[in-house]
Amino acid sequence: MSNVLTVGMVQQSCSAVRDENIEKSIAGVRQAAARGARLVVLQELHAGLYFCQSEETGCFDQAEPIPGPSTETFGALARELGVVIVTSLFEKRAPGLYHNTAVVLERDGSIAGRYRKMHIPDDPGYYEKFYFTPGDLGFTPIDTSVGRLGVLVCWDQWYPEAARLMAMAGAQILIYPTAIGWDPRDEDSEKKRQLDAWMTIQRAHAVANGAPVVAVNRVGLEPDPLGGPGADFWGRSFAAGPQGELLTVADHQDETVLTVELDLARSESVRRIWPFLRDRRIDDYGDLLKRYRD
Repeated sequence: MSNVLTVGMVQQSCSAVRDENIEKSIAGVRQAAARGARLVVLQELHAGLYFCQSEETGCFDQAEPIPGPSTETFGALARELGVVIVTSLFEKRAPGLYHNTAVVLERDGSIAGRYRKMHIPDDPGYYEKFYFTPGDLGFTPIDTSVGRLGVLVCWDQWYPEAARLMAMAGAQILIYPTAIGWDPRDEDSEKKRQLDAWMTIQRAHAVANGAPVVAVNRVGLEPDPLGGPGADFWGRSFAAGPQGELLTVADHQDETVLTVELDLARSESVRRIWPFLRDRRIDDYGDLLKRYRD
């Protein structure tokens, strides 16, 4: 049996002008839908520049509620085109309480669910702990008309536990809206190691869980407002099948819209020959709840 789902992936650059970024995202969704996509994934925080390169209280003004402007705009688009959209926004939950949140919009325009980023980095150029409260919704898939979606966000993609818990809850696809790039000062060899690691860990999630992975990253050099080197977002949005096989890969610098066919029935076939969920030794995994084994 075949259960083929065409998925669209919108890889774009961003500017400081919100309306321009939103129009790019809308155009990408339209292009993907015209190619037959029934699910379209947008990159992390696609409404603006990646503001977490510095710690500036004024950036909190970019946050919005849910429901709010983004969910209204992309909900109307989902309803018009009859597609499911995974969008990403800076959520204002309450004064002083903000999240990095992915919202899934059903094809009738309604909010199917949301996921609040659980793992929050704090690295040079990625000062997200200043802005985002860790998610409190857990690793819970979102049910939609095109399937059960395991939506995670960027830094979550490095954690096998997050992917596993989504798969254990029945996620049919692991989806990662992303904003990751190089320090422009890095040598080419270091850039290659970072990109290879990023793709390898996510392909490994596909293998370990017998589920396809969709990762959508941004592109373009975005300046550091404090005069640092900025972030050179490396693109390379990709989709992998349940054995980690690459199905489509974008360029590292071009804005593009990818479409890929995912045969969701393959997960069943793959898990029959590689029954990793069956063979897990859950009786001996208690130490996973510790930070580290001394």
